[in-house]
Amino acid sequence: MADPPLILVVDDEQSYRDALSVALQREGFSVDTAADGIEAIERFEASRPALVLLDVMLPKVSGIDVCREIRSRSRVPIIMVTARNAEIDAVVGLEVGADDYVSKPFRLRELIARVRAALRRIPSMEDDEVGYVDVLEVGDVRIDPGRHEAYVRGDAVALPLKEFELLELLVANAGRVLTREVLLDRIWGPNYFGDTKTLDVHIKRLRAKVETDPGNPSRIVTVRGVGYRYEKPAAAAAS
Repeated sequence: MADPPLILVVDDEQSYRDALSVALQREGFSVDTAADGIEAIERFEASRPALVLLDVMLPKVSGIDVCREIRSRSRVPIIMVTARNAEIDAVVGLEVGADDYVSKPFRLRELIARVRAALRRIPSMEDDEVGYVDVLEVGDVRIDPGRHEAYVRGDAVALPLKEFELLELLVANAGRVLTREVLLDRIWGPNYFGDTKTLDVHIKRLRAKVETDPGNPSRIVTVRGVGYRYEKPAAAAAS
């Protein structure tokens, strides 16, 4: 029997650490905890968790900096925990690589659902056995899902998991409009409880890496009131 997924809970408030530990263990997860930013990085290196629940407001090293450090070395899912009405913290967290965020006080059932949804997005060993879809190539963008590699104009582009999945989905459907609902469902899962800001932030980060002029995007275009479309190059669109 496989070991249960290990969740690293990072929060300086012991009451939250204890409550989350009990709730996660009741749902069948293993739990490790950290009370500050330095300990969070140490525990991450030592335990290699399947997912990190990371509070923004931490002593010694902020949650934003912890997120940035973890993301520089791993694609592990990170769910940021922010104080109520601290939307700017959530947006910054997404910009440095978090996959999702929840605001305190949160409902444990909702949080558990988000944890499960995030874990379902992790490629499993079975994926390697059944193989991946073919390499995608539209214009000067090339995506190799099996190797988790993306190239723009021949240059490799480093993409966290969610950004890679977004680009792959958009390129695979080049020329078609994908609604925000479809993108959220396919990338974050049907049980995603957050709002569309998460998608918007990831699109913004993705544009910064693949667009020649991110402020005036020509690849990933917004279809107002609907969603996003990956534009085919003129030659490809005409064929």
